[in-house]
Amino acid sequence: MSIDLSGLSAKELGALIRDAQKRKTVVAKRQPITKVRAQLTAAAKKAGYTIEELFGAGTPKAARATKAAKGTGKTGRTLPKVAPKYRNPANPEETWTGRGKQPRWLAEFTSKGRKVEDFLIQK
Repeated sequence: MSIDLSGLSAKELGALIRDAQKRKTVVAKRQPITKVRAQLTAAAKKAGYTIEELFGAGTPKAARATKAAKGTGKTGRTLPKVAPKYRNPANPEETWTGRGKQPRWLAEFTSKGRKVEDFLIQK
């Protein structure tokens, strides 16, 4: 981080130095963030809560990283299961719900002039 000090007057530089020194003493007096985080987590656990329950989506980065490491791989809302609407005539096991990107098998058929409606599953 660099701050362009060349355009500041002596009075402005003095004020900046005073503000920076005040901030430095405040930051120096604080406990390390890892220690505070551990204390908060321990207090929440003792009370029968998790940090996620208390603070919601604004969990610390470390907590979010452990969630991602658990292998969920999903974030955001989850959508309900949807029945497939289209079926590949060449391989009936390949279906598509109509959501998201078209599957390759359907894209190949449509590029050859067939219509998506030709692959609708009859009910």
